[in-house]
Amino acid sequence: MDLIRLAGVDLDDYKIHCATGANPTPLEAFFDGTFRQWQERQNQKNFECKRILSLIHLGEKRWLFAGVFDVLGVAPGTWKPATCYMYSTREVEGLEHLPARAVVEFNRTFRASYLRGEKHADQIRVVAIHEQRMTIGDFPGFNSVLVSMSMLESLVRQSNPSWRSALAHVTGVYLVADTSSGKHYVGSACGGEGIWGRWAAYAKSGHGGNKELRALLDQKGAEHARFLQFSLLEVCDIGAGEPVHPRARNPLEACPPVSRVRPQQELRSAG
Repeated sequence: MDLIRLAGVDLDDYKIHCATGANPTPLEAFFDGTFRQWQERQNQKNFECKRILSLIHLGEKRWLFAGVFDVLGVAPGTWKPATCYMYSTREVEGLEHLPARAVVEFNRTFRASYLRGEKHADQIRVVAIHEQRMTIGDFPGFNSVLVSMSMLESLVRQSNPSWRSALAHVTGVYLVADTSSGKHYVGSACGGEGIWGRWAAYAKSGHGGNKELRALLDQKGAEHARFLQFSLLEVCDIGAGEPVHPRARNPLEACPPVSRVRPQQELRSAG
């Protein structure tokens, strides 16, 4: 990576980490400012090297440069019952102008995610350096909202102005999906700060005060909230009154599992 060497950073003995995953995704962790901690949790001793060059998958051949990190040490992990490891790392200084701005192309045709740098570095090509750091982005429109719990927490923590402005001015009916089981819950928001206020409660507690989800998290543990995903079914102006939906008569009502978030017309016909 010539850009790194031009900045005066010597990679020496390093591995390329092609970061993928879920609950949260590495990109969500990056936007939340917790990518380093996310990366330090490993199931195996994957970072037996001096430095880590971190790339976050954006789709197809595109990867976001997330930084270079010194490996300071490793210890047995305690974050899950099975064998795991917790690394101690520190982001290398002098590259502040590149993370979240540099996008590279790398055609990874294999499953391995921890690669010896000297073997693969010449296959990585910088395709863009954006003027601004990549962020969560502006509100995409009501029909395109599909938000993981991790992303929702980031939006609420940052009080993202675009998302807050859109969701705080509408009431509506929304879907909470447990992606681990396929079970869906339908809820409604009215008054106050509308959808934004209701979803902010989920971001704060994981269950938003709802009986069904509180029971689920009591049973599965608070970390299970990471499997929750939020989308919108119906919205209306906050001054137009309470939204009506056949499955939203209760604040939160469990629905039968379905394989995907179904179109609004299909939900209506389900009764």
